[in-house]
Amino acid sequence: MENSVTPTHCPYCALQCGMNLTPTPDGTVEVSERTDFPVNRGALCGKGRTAPAVLASSVRLTTPLVRSAGTLVPATWDEALDRIAEGLSRTRTEHGPDACGVFGGGGLTNEKAYTLGKFARVVLGTSQIDYNGRFCMSSAAAAGIKAFGLDRGLPFPLEDIPRTGCVILVGSNLAETMPPSLRFFSELRENGGTLIVIDPRRTRTAEQADLHLAPRPGTDLALALGLLHLIVAEGRVDEAYVAERTVGWEDARAAAMAHWPEYVERITGVSVPQLRETVRMFCEPENAMVLTARGPEQQSKGTDTVGAWINLCLATGRAGRPLSGYGCLTGQGNGQGGREHGQKADQLPGYRKLDDPAARRHVAEVWGVDPDSLPGPGRSAYELLDALGTDIRSLLLMASNPVVSAPRAAHIEERLRSLDFLAVCDVVLSETAELADVVLPVTQWAEETGTTTNLEGRVLLRRQAITPPENIRSDLRVMHELAARLGVEKGFPTDPEEVFEELRRASAGGPADYSGITYRRLVEENGVFWPCPATDGDSSGNGDGAGSGGASPDAGASPDAVGASPDAGAAPMRTPGSGDAAPGDDALDGPHPGTPRLFLDRFATPDGRARFVAVSHRAIAEEPDDEYPVLLTTGRVVAQYQSGAQTRRVDELNAAAPGPFVELHPRLAERLGAAEGDPVAVVSRRGRAVAPARITTTIRPDTVFMPFHWPGEGRANTLTNPALDPTSRMPEFKACAVRLEAVES
Repeated sequence: MENSVTPTHCPYCALQCGMNLTPTPDGTVEVSERTDFPVNRGALCGKGRTAPAVLASSVRLTTPLVRSAGTLVPATWDEALDRIAEGLSRTRTEHGPDACGVFGGGGLTNEKAYTLGKFARVVLGTSQIDYNGRFCMSSAAAAGIKAFGLDRGLPFPLEDIPRTGCVILVGSNLAETMPPSLRFFSELRENGGTLIVIDPRRTRTAEQADLHLAPRPGTDLALALGLLHLIVAEGRVDEAYVAERTVGWEDARAAAMAHWPEYVERITGVSVPQLRETVRMFCEPENAMVLTARGPEQQSKGTDTVGAWINLCLATGRAGRPLSGYGCLTGQGNGQGGREHGQKADQLPGYRKLDDPAARRHVAEVWGVDPDSLPGPGRSAYELLDALGTDIRSLLLMASNPVVSAPRAAHIEERLRSLDFLAVCDVVLSETAELADVVLPVTQWAEETGTTTNLEGRVLLRRQAITPPENIRSDLRVMHELAARLGVEKGFPTDPEEVFEELRRASAGGPADYSGITYRRLVEENGVFWPCPATDGDSSGNGDGAGSGGASPDAGASPDAVGASPDAGAAPMRTPGSGDAAPGDDALDGPHPGTPRLFLDRFATPDGRARFVAVSHRAIAEEPDDEYPVLLTTGRVVAQYQSGAQTRRVDELNAAAPGPFVELHPRLAERLGAAEGDPVAVVSRRGRAVAPARITTTIRPDTVFMPFHWPGEGRANTLTNPALDPTSRMPEFKACAVRLEAVES
């Protein structure tokens, strides 16, 4: 392994781009192209190319740290693990198991996410577990389950995008957040298709569009309803599809008809001619797609907003058909798999519901525990963080940095400081880790093997390329050691493939069924799409290809049409003759091929029909007023990632994006008296942030934008509003009222 080329995947976003790693003399790795992986075909963004920089000992944590006399000092592993076990045990004894909280991350592999959920519920007995993926695509997940009976980011591979006729991209700046994916949209246009981008800023992605709509932040729901109104009024509804494959149309239609075009123009700022042109471009081709991202989802009405865009697809017959559909562009590297297998407050492995007695029995049997011993659903991510120091007295946190990433971040920082005990597992000393009583240094992507699930629902194998430093341990070993110290000697293996074999059994029969997937298949097939149930033709495999090099087959060679014919209420499964096996294969014999394309036969609902959900526009939680007259929206820049805990340690990335800024329109800058580069204070009801002005005509005059990657004075999430969506519990990151103040430099 140390001298060979290892094909693996990038540690950052949900594209999970393929890359090859070659060990270097300094103990890190060199990245090179891996052209066989269909998602990126060798292309990498700057973050992927520079990912090895975080492996350097000068950047990362190299030893456990414990707090002594107010300062973090080096410690042995036994001392650090004993301290964590004592802290958690003391909290359970004095305050009960629910006083122990667990907070995970969307960057954890499936094996780690699965084990963390099991650790919380079996070892600690706590219901208080959630993860930062709640801040990613939870609104789209909730809307997808309501409409389709199943949530998977994209129900089709990315390779389908260039072959459709029109894509509406809502609230996504792929050119900066997932640069290698932009080629699918360039190919779409080269093939004669059209791209519509909806974003209050004219981003690099919007520059590529045939039509750019710039609605007022927080009005995406009204925009979708106005488009559906026009589709009805212009006679563009696919009546046969609606009658055959959906229910609930009349109520959804009535709700949309209350949003006439002129009314929607007043709400959104998008003109009626633009609304009509959008409808024409979307409806005229035979096939079309709507893709949403954080823009419409990170709102206190995000579930309804995504539901309205899904209604648009259903009314025009653009869901559950080849080269058409609705999809969500998951952000975090394993945001999809992270919630499928137990980090989320209300879910068990396999995307089972924690309050479902049958689900509890199944998972409890795999775990060897009494179903009644499993706690019920707990708090969502922000609610869990908000309860720190009061109901929750100790916290075990893995792979997350809420001091920077959580809304109302100054308040969350105070909550973290008020804990009786905080333990953090991470690869770097993040702003959150700096507050901890114990910090454990853990292995990174290139130093360990494990699976992730990308935005397409493609389960992938990240392979170990180098041996980790001597004093670094894996998260799996950490949980094994802590479980033993807390009285659970068995059930927490340290070998990732052994964990995955258990995950297969736990997920079997659930909506996210991985039971037919093995490490060997992931190597040989370059990823497998779930659901992939076990069949009589499966062999478990010994995974002996997990560390091997060489090229893998192109997963893009998957069949063009995979059906979904589940039993009533079950997740979509393969049926013989549905076209999901390669020509000449007997679909009854070999292993299940996986499911690249969902819903082609039926939806994952008891009657197989999709559900329209009647929704109506409502205002954001905090509209501008005389005191706070401007809207703030937040997002990312191409050279940084999420809270920046890792990317801010890479010189090349910092040179490209050295710090925060406030993007504002020239008219707004003129009223403020601010010039390019002048410090500007942005003030909300929750706090104040200061950053240099970046003046541009590519943003609405009533809106300012801040990236959220930095801590300190320019921390954008000091300002953001934790108002929660009633269904998904997603905070309203994307719109809050602020005022601007000039700052003397």
